Amino acid sequence: MPMRLSFLSAAALAVTLAPSAGAGAGTVTPEAVTAALPLLERQAQAAVDRGDVPGLSIAVVYRDEVVFLKGFGRREAGQPAAVDADTVFQLASCSKPIASTVVAALVSAGTVTWDTRIADIDPGFALAEAYPTQQLTIRDLFAHRSGLPGEAGNELEALGYDRDEILHRLRQVAPASSFRAGYSYSNFGITEGAVAAAKAAGMAWEDAAQQLVYAPLGMASTSSRHADFLSRPDRAALHVRVGGDWQAKLTRDPDAQSPAGGVSSTARDMAQWLRLELGRGRYAGQDLIRRDALDQTHQPLMARGANPVTGAAAFYGLGWNVEYGRHGLQWDHAGAFSVGARTLVSLYPDDGIGIVILANAFPTGVPEGLADSFFDQVFDGRVTQDWPAKWGRIFDGLFGPAVAASQARYGTPPASPSPALPAAAYAGRYANAYLGTAAVVERQGTLWLTLGPRQQAEFPLRHFDRDLFVYAPSAETPDLLAAVTFRIGPDQVADQVTIEDLDDLGLGVLTRAAP
Repeated sequence: MPMRLSFLSAAALAVTLAPSAGAGAGTVTPEAVTAALPLLERQAQAAVDRGDVPGLSIAVVYRDEVVFLKGFGRREAGQPAAVDADTVFQLASCSKPIASTVVAALVSAGTVTWDTRIADIDPGFALAEAYPTQQLTIRDLFAHRSGLPGEAGNELEALGYDRDEILHRLRQVAPASSFRAGYSYSNFGITEGAVAAAKAAGMAWEDAAQQLVYAPLGMASTSSRHADFLSRPDRAALHVRVGGDWQAKLTRDPDAQSPAGGVSSTARDMAQWLRLELGRGRYAGQDLIRRDALDQTHQPLMARGANPVTGAAAFYGLGWNVEYGRHGLQWDHAGAFSVGARTLVSLYPDDGIGIVILANAFPTGVPEGLADSFFDQVFDGRVTQDWPAKWGRIFDGLFGPAVAASQARYGTPPASPSPALPAAAYAGRYANAYLGTAAVVERQGTLWLTLGPRQQAEFPLRHFDRDLFVYAPSAETPDLLAAVTFRIGPDQVADQVTIEDLDDLGLGVLTRAAP
């Protein structure tokens, strides 16, 4: 039977959790941790019982020991299989600090430094401007300070482009800020930094992660390949709310951005990684990663403003959020897929304590609510606020304003809309260098927009007014509408189309191409 830890007695903690090399030396006591664990368990079970999430898996590490390890709820809503400590979850952006650990291992081995230039190890990669392209380093990409707009590449992934093609097309994107002057959270920026570092070692990224981190830590159920996640019989489905209920309707293959969002793992495995992080590169009595290589990932480099709920001063390091809040120095990172995943890792290194919370639903603030309540109890002996409720309100309102705005614009057509031209005026192929080719075709009286490298993304268009049509680009938010607007040439045939939701970077305008 797999080990399932719940919580240990104060006496047991006092004996088994004596400070170890690399562990925090703060003020948190074993007795305080023991007192907080029953609350964590009760709150996690209550969250599942209320329907806040279908399932959770949680691990707590304190002074180099796993003191809590348990699953709650169901892998898939309405199905009998229970979540346990060995249920594999998709981590989404909690992959980023893991990627920084892998690169720290490459730095520790002398393969690269954090300041190795991308041009020297991956000369085929380019940004829009020559100077940043030549000076860009691994550190720049992991700190989100390259100037690359945060959303760049995400829409290409959604359309089905692979990693190599997405990274190649980033050169089409105008910078969001001057080089190293602005913070912009970029999935594909971190992906390029990680892939280039592994390339310097002559390795694929997925192999580097396995050989340098997962295997040495015994993380047998962890992978950076989506196919491995699909092969696990004990895996959590993704859930979105439909009519107030959680439903497993959608899936997510994040291989294109694997270093930034493609890791899958269990609470049991993640606890071993927490031990390595809290041990500053030391694990099970051995120095696996040089402390100076790993410590650089935790240095605050870019200001992010204040935490929206706690008010803590927040910064970004290298794949890590670094905060200075009510309990002192904190390293953390959250992850989410809008199609149904939520994860959180939060560490207080000075006290040698950390938590990982994996949830199979989105949107939900349960991970933050549980973590903030737990750490209040650990540090203060009491929970100071209703953190689950506060975080729940943040996430409950996440999509609402955008959906309401789109419905206000496009939910109801004009009372007397101008008629569209015949379908043949709009049908055809359109293209640009960033999005590639789009096709507009007529099927049984309806125009369809098809996108992606294999034209696999298909959307029906609903006429709104004259040459403006609307569609729903995201399956998880079917009420969020976007415009598709055609420009009509002198021959009364469309010569250009603007796809509103793909135009945030100014790259959503496509010109009619030859058949």
